[in-house]
Amino acid sequence: MLLIIPTAVTPPWSTMLGFSLLPAVVMIAGAALAVWRAPGPKLRSAILHFAAGVIFSVVAVELLPDIVQHHAPYEVALGFGLGVATMLGLRYFTQRLEKKEEPGDAGNEPAAGARATALPGAASLPWGLLVAIGIDILIDGLLLGIGFAAGAKEGTLLAIALTIELLSLGLATAIELRQDGHGKGRAVAIVAGTSLMLLVGAGIGTTVLRGATGNMLEIVLSFGLAALLFLVTEELLTEAHEETETPLLTLAFFVGFLLFLILGMVA
Repeated sequence: MLLIIPTAVTPPWSTMLGFSLLPAVVMIAGAALAVWRAPGPKLRSAILHFAAGVIFSVVAVELLPDIVQHHAPYEVALGFGLGVATMLGLRYFTQRLEKKEEPGDAGNEPAAGARATALPGAASLPWGLLVAIGIDILIDGLLLGIGFAAGAKEGTLLAIALTIELLSLGLATAIELRQDGHGKGRAVAIVAGTSLMLLVGAGIGTTVLRGATGNMLEIVLSFGLAALLFLVTEELLTEAHEETETPLLTLAFFVGFLLFLILGMVA
């Protein structure tokens, strides 16, 4: 029996482009802030906690009720399973990329492959790290496309949530590049280049999923649900907990959740 779900009202392309640009611009701003005055570990942990709470709230308030409402357990199981498998596969792939560079880090000597791509007088690019970050941002863009496939409201809230996440990612990436010996301008430029993957992912997501209905939309939303839960539990909170937990840091998670819970109710 074919599941019939009303087509979500998607916003114009100009609106979706604007909401896709917002996280990318904020990521670049975060990188610029980091090279100018790097935030302390507690502040970054608070941002990560807050971002995790925001994304978890968007999942619970916007995506999950839509998925449960249509009672399609087989489609949900398929989409959710694909989402978990994809995120675990990407985690394995990106970790292997990053580990390949570790032998070349000893004694601050770049690996042979990286040395060949280095500019004269400049530190070599950490390609494993950058590819991993690029894939992460591409997935964020796809999730943004999924959010807009669910509706304008869901996409808008998810864009704001991802903006907070990418602010933290921009900060962390720029700090990592500076520690590897890259200049301030070059670090910001590299972050700006990787942020373009968000636009690519969002473009792919909105193009492929635009007008999706029925079983396909339910599978896609379940895929996005699993990917966002993975993002919260295995990335944002894992990094946030690298800093010693305090009641204020934990509170940042619940403030983010409550803020977007209320915003979702009144928007």
